[in-house]
Amino acid sequence: MKRILIVTGQSGSGKSSALQVLEDLGYYCIDNLPLALLPEIVSKLDRENNLEQLALGVDVRSTHADLQDFDGVFEQLQKHGTVDVIYLTTKDQELITRFSASRRPHPLTGRCTSLNECIQEEKSLLLPVQLRATVNIDTTNKSVHDLKHTLLSKLDQSDRLIVILQSFGYKHGIPLDADYVFDVRHLPNPHWDLNLRKLSGLDEPVQAFLSANDDANEMYQDIFKFLEKWLPVFSKGHRHYMTISIGCTGGQHRSVYMVDRLQKALQAKWSIQILHREMKHWS
Repeated sequence: MKRILIVTGQSGSGKSSALQVLEDLGYYCIDNLPLALLPEIVSKLDRENNLEQLALGVDVRSTHADLQDFDGVFEQLQKHGTVDVIYLTTKDQELITRFSASRRPHPLTGRCTSLNECIQEEKSLLLPVQLRATVNIDTTNKSVHDLKHTLLSKLDQSDRLIVILQSFGYKHGIPLDADYVFDVRHLPNPHWDLNLRKLSGLDEPVQAFLSANDDANEMYQDIFKFLEKWLPVFSKGHRHYMTISIGCTGGQHRSVYMVDRLQKALQAKWSIQILHREMKHWS
């Protein structure tokens, strides 16, 4: 067996959806088995099947003792291939909204007095697993399509570094899976120009408006020089991806403009993936 993925994270963050995506990508998927049984099952599969890719769903329904001993399970699994832990996380309020909409109980409902208490307790129980995570994905504002795109980017096994440039709006929350966050809210806001309000940072009038501003040009140069200097260092460190998030207030004008400008400057040297997180909110 060459590759083993452990898919875990907070209940309601999309573990089932992630496993479905991985199954579509050719992974043999097993969900909701006790952690303590995983090494034995993987060993049996390794002996009797010619599996190249295996994905294992793990959640808080494993016993507390098993979760605390995750390091031991992880090390046993490494005997059978390369092991990565995909940890899915979502902002608390979004989890509460999802559970309320689905009307399904949280797995820890019987142990806690409120949904929020369940969420906090689950974070604590999953901490030993989260500390081993090699891929962190914030699903707060992601559709299944966005999740598939993110998984494809972050599971790339080539030697090249994939740079994910993400625009977002601070009013919708900071992305939890960002490696670096740059704030461009200090730049002049096209939102206050009625001729530009319904456009985005991908439209030429907005780009012309911001490119004429000295602060916008200096901010772009500072971010570009930072990435130009450090991306080669990150690449030598055998990282497969780097998520650079750039935020403005709504995620429609300034951050989108900056991401688009950086993509054009970096794409000749680096493999670039673009995600405009708030596109569904654009006017």
